[in-house]
Amino acid sequence: MAACRRTGYNVEMKTLTSNYRLFLKEFRRTFHTTGAILPSGRALGRALAKQVRKPHDRLRILEVGPGTGAVTTHLAQAMGPRDSLDLVELNDRFVARLQERFASDRLLQPVASQTAIHHAALQDLEVREPFDVIVSGLPLNNFAAADVQAILSLLLDHLRPGGHLSFFEYIAIRRVKSLLASQAERQRLRDISHALGELFENNHWHRQPVVANVPPAWAHHVEKRSGESS
Repeated sequence: MAACRRTGYNVEMKTLTSNYRLFLKEFRRTFHTTGAILPSGRALGRALAKQVRKPHDRLRILEVGPGTGAVTTHLAQAMGPRDSLDLVELNDRFVARLQERFASDRLLQPVASQTAIHHAALQDLEVREPFDVIVSGLPLNNFAAADVQAILSLLLDHLRPGGHLSFFEYIAIRRVKSLLASQAERQRLRDISHALGELFENNHWHRQPVVANVPPAWAHHVEKRSGESS
């Protein structure tokens, strides 16, 4: 039994190391769309999977920008037998890694039949019915403010009234970036703050600090107000 546990631990560490290497490589190659320096840590992954861990009967779950699957693993472990999970990822190397993991990773294999991986941009995703939970790993602070506004609007469109959107950003990231930024960059960051402010103002929301993450992050949880169109 102890040997089995050691073998399982060694496999998980090998997978984690491989995922970190791929993530760092893609961070250097495609910083604009990868955003994070490292995959989300366990504490942040658990925070973002919060709505799935709550008691439920059946959930339609969408994860946008899952990367190598750091948060996906927490979603998978929280899923019930009637839940479904859609993953939409633009990076082809991340898509290949996700496909490998759902075929061989003992943490993801149990929900492989309930999961669909879409190699596409969010705006190209065909949505038949709204989702109950959406988790986004998109690096909003890397995008143009107009793109952030469009992404947030699209995520809400894909969410049922009363459904939950969870996403993260590093604590004080826009304030830190603004210190050495050009005037145009400071304006972009202010516009992003305004777009997020509108999202929070028009829906129910709360945030939780995840100081154990590297870097420390806010996990934002937004509940779409009933009566909003989907």
